[in-house]
Amino acid sequence: MAKLPFIDGLRNIVANLGTERDKASQSHYVLQMPSDAELSAAYRTSATARKVVDMPAEDMAREWREWQGNSDQIELIEAEEKRLGIQGKVMQAKIKARLFGGAAIYIGTGEQNGALPLNVRAIKKGGVKYLTVIPRTDLNAGEIETDPRLPGYGLPRFYTIGVSQDRIHPSRLVLMRGEELPDDNMAGVQQGWGDSSLASCFTHVTNLDAVVANVVSLTYEANVDVVGIKGFNDGLKSFGEEYEKRAIQRASLQARGKGINGMLMIDADDTYNRKSASFATLPDLMDRFMQLVSAASSIPVTRLFGISPGGMNATGESDEKVYTDRIKSMQTLELEPALSVLDECLIQSALGSRPAEIFYNWRPLYVPSFKERSENAERMAKAFQLLNDMNLLPAEVLSETLVNVFTELGVSPGLQGAVDKYFKPTGETDLSEGED
Repeated sequence: MAKLPFIDGLRNIVANLGTERDKASQSHYVLQMPSDAELSAAYRTSATARKVVDMPAEDMAREWREWQGNSDQIELIEAEEKRLGIQGKVMQAKIKARLFGGAAIYIGTGEQNGALPLNVRAIKKGGVKYLTVIPRTDLNAGEIETDPRLPGYGLPRFYTIGVSQDRIHPSRLVLMRGEELPDDNMAGVQQGWGDSSLASCFTHVTNLDAVVANVVSLTYEANVDVVGIKGFNDGLKSFGEEYEKRAIQRASLQARGKGINGMLMIDADDTYNRKSASFATLPDLMDRFMQLVSAASSIPVTRLFGISPGGMNATGESDEKVYTDRIKSMQTLELEPALSVLDECLIQSALGSRPAEIFYNWRPLYVPSFKERSENAERMAKAFQLLNDMNLLPAEVLSETLVNVFTELGVSPGLQGAVDKYFKPTGETDLSEGED
């Protein structure tokens, strides 16, 4: 007696529910990933696909971060960031990682042998010479670390670059990975990388573009004039091409006369009517496909397509908050660990050492208006006044911190320079010089 297959789920033989005759039971998922060529073509030709890839990456790097430390340290670190173009390089690498599943930034220190581990503490001031963004397609993974007791378990022990096959140690790379895989063994030849962020919503993006293309095509058929000619089929059968040619000439003449005079002259035995396409339900249809793309990409419709939120009293603030919270978590859980080595190199290259008090915070994505910044500055000033009245901290410490706060809030341009000039005037002489 043949064994029946084990089925874990609802089954009703009378209603054919869960049986072979149930069409829904035959649905299953098949892994069909778009190729790099398809992803590239979609990114270059579809505005929706480009936004799905670019928008989160741009938002992660848009407002960037603010360093904490004394003013001189912050100034040097920010100047080094600008010299190396870190903000732009990170955004560029993140876009490539979201599109192709991975990318890297090479930390160039001028050393010839890139196969050796990077010694961060040996970097002197100005020691980071350049940063280079490398796409996944130019980096090949070497042997995979199989010892789970080591930090690099499941990741390549080294990478080779391009046709030169020069080895690069992972510590010299800022590795940007795509979407997380359920199992690293599924990566195949792309070991160490992730999935494209566009892959999971590729079908929805394609469907939306197809719907828009069909709507555009439908507009050309919005109004179709239909003229019935008595004996038209018999004429085609009897006289063939000659009759067809005369019929087309007749139709052209009628159309030209209709366009000039607004009047159509036809034979009494002929009939005329106009077929009009209905566009009443098309906006709702397009909205549904746009919502599917929005849900698949986790980007609000208001941001992805730049449309106003629908519904009474709808402002889109809740969707915006969910999205900004997601970007914040991506900055903290993805970008920050990936940049850890580069940030240490940056501090060493900017200051020549690594002060323990240096750290940074991600700036909020929401940029307040000047009125909101002024109100925040007023509240901060009252808080500092209260601290000063309590005599908990020296006035000099409070004043320096308050100047930094006002500078970061952007309410007092040039305040930092004016304060430095007031307390440290140029040409000041040291009175201790020349004393016996």
